[in-house]
Amino acid sequence: MRAGLEDKQAEPDFWNNQDRAKGVINQLKVLNSLLKPYEELQTASGDLAAMVELAEDDAAFEAELEPALVKAEKQYEAFELQAMMSGKHDSCNAIVSIKPGAGGTDACDWAEMLFRAYSRWAAQHGFDVPKDEVDIEPNLEAGVQSVSFKIAGPFAYGYMQSEIGVHRLVRISRFGSGDTRQTSFAAVDVLPELPDDIEIVIKDSDLEWQHFSTGGPGGQHQNKTQSGARCIHKPTGIRAESRVDKSQHKNKDNALKLLKARLYAIEEQKRLGAVAQQYDAKGEIAFGSQIRSYVMQPYTLVREERDGIDMKTPAVAEVLDGDFDPFMHAYLRYKAAQANKAKK
Repeated sequence: MRAGLEDKQAEPDFWNNQDRAKGVINQLKVLNSLLKPYEELQTASGDLAAMVELAEDDAAFEAELEPALVKAEKQYEAFELQAMMSGKHDSCNAIVSIKPGAGGTDACDWAEMLFRAYSRWAAQHGFDVPKDEVDIEPNLEAGVQSVSFKIAGPFAYGYMQSEIGVHRLVRISRFGSGDTRQTSFAAVDVLPELPDDIEIVIKDSDLEWQHFSTGGPGGQHQNKTQSGARCIHKPTGIRAESRVDKSQHKNKDNALKLLKARLYAIEEQKRLGAVAQQYDAKGEIAFGSQIRSYVMQPYTLVREERDGIDMKTPAVAEVLDGDFDPFMHAYLRYKAAQANKAKK
């Protein structure tokens, strides 16, 4: 399949059809991201076998075996994790939304901290966070009222789906008086960016549109005109909004795409018989609903709260600097184990 796509890319008229060309390139990116870990693992396996043979005849090669083995183990882990992401849309870009919950200004600040942390995680893994697709509603005092952004790259959704849910922060408040600990909450939602070939039909009569001015940073044009767009799917009450562009028309397109992605995600979960709470329940973003806790005082600890996932670390600063991998990997292994149990 890869050879066929590469042949298409080499055709003289490849770029005559921009949409077709982009589709082929995206397919190649996904395939290469799948095959590259396997090919690297094969190479490492061959190198290790050769080094073992050499070490049998020359003890000087034994010292080189250990670092080569450590490297091969990391490559195997990367391949194993890639194999776990077999969901229909795991290879898609991720659309991430973060909204503060209980905790007042601290919660708004916590939502912005999570946005920064996920942006750093994305950069560390070679993903792109397009600045022109970041939709921020600032909070007047500090932080954000909401933020939505895209993480673009092969399997971005596959990794980021582990973050769906409520995240709890415990720290000394930056905004209160004294040294009282403050508990804040923020909800993270992640959707796959659907391919263009998936059609979702929504009746115009099922949509309610609202338009609003987009306050905060962004220029006088955004502040004075009703450029923001919000669409509500009346049968389900599900809504989506966009304020990233100065054009109301483009914001309507963005909001509709996001709404379709949410509706599609719900139907996929229902089809699989496992509707996630974040879609069907109207739960509070508060105590008792968190999937992960981040404690900064009086001790440091990040702890997974979901049953069946045993992961914790005292390295709060490292996690908030983008090191979510241990938690993402633990979630993927748990999810794969549950899927295997279901098959038996």
